[in-house]
Amino acid sequence: MPPPALPAPPVVAYAGVSVRRGGTTIIDSVDLAFDAGTFVALTGPSGAGKTTLLRLANRLIAPDAGTVRVLGADIANMDPAALRRGIGYAIQGVGLFPHWTVADNIAAVPWLQQRDSAWRARRVATLLDLVELPQAFASRFPRELSGGQASRVGLARALAAEPKLLLLDEPFGALDPETRASLGDKLIELHRAEGLTTVMVTHDLADALLRAERVVVLEAGRVVGDGSPAQLAASDHPAVRALLASPLDQARRLAGLLG
Repeated sequence: MPPPALPAPPVVAYAGVSVRRGGTTIIDSVDLAFDAGTFVALTGPSGAGKTTLLRLANRLIAPDAGTVRVLGADIANMDPAALRRGIGYAIQGVGLFPHWTVADNIAAVPWLQQRDSAWRARRVATLLDLVELPQAFASRFPRELSGGQASRVGLARALAAEPKLLLLDEPFGALDPETRASLGDKLIELHRAEGLTTVMVTHDLADALLRAERVVVLEAGRVVGDGSPAQLAASDHPAVRALLASPLDQARRLAGLLG
């Protein structure tokens, strides 16, 4: 009888990770692991270390102590460019190449991976459908897009190389509430359809609780909350309660206005 299969390693694992800048500790001895298929939200007040923790996973930032592993491999031993080409990454403001068409922007990483042109064209067409943009948008330039349309293109670009891991840093933060809500719903659909492990930075705890399966709350570089939305909503930690105070107050006011 063959031995039982070993469990798959976490897609992302931080072990004793710290980051210091100019005498200030940004990330303080963090231990976290995110399993395959999970949608994780990193939240907390400004300066808590959310973006730093996210960028450690694709080596945009290197830790001063500890180990970061992606799919079981210590990323300190990996070529940074090769690592990043295998990870989807989208940021606030999108960062599309202004002189490239939408199709070229979406296919940028597959082009770097030397995928053939027919494969790239099929992937662009598939992703335009997935993010609900007309195929005619393939020939447009970023200046011809609205903010919401550009964010959809940015999301498509992050998915173009069929990554297993998707990192999002406030990807819809600059959009109006209605567009942000619509794209947030689409993101959940894509996460499931593409079989992703998604890690998203958001300053909005209410948004994290509504969309993520697991919410990690940071304060001053430390993990002060980690659990399901129901667990976080019931937390009595002062930092978590402080983050919840504003959306809860807004909800009460709206309920009063609407009777």
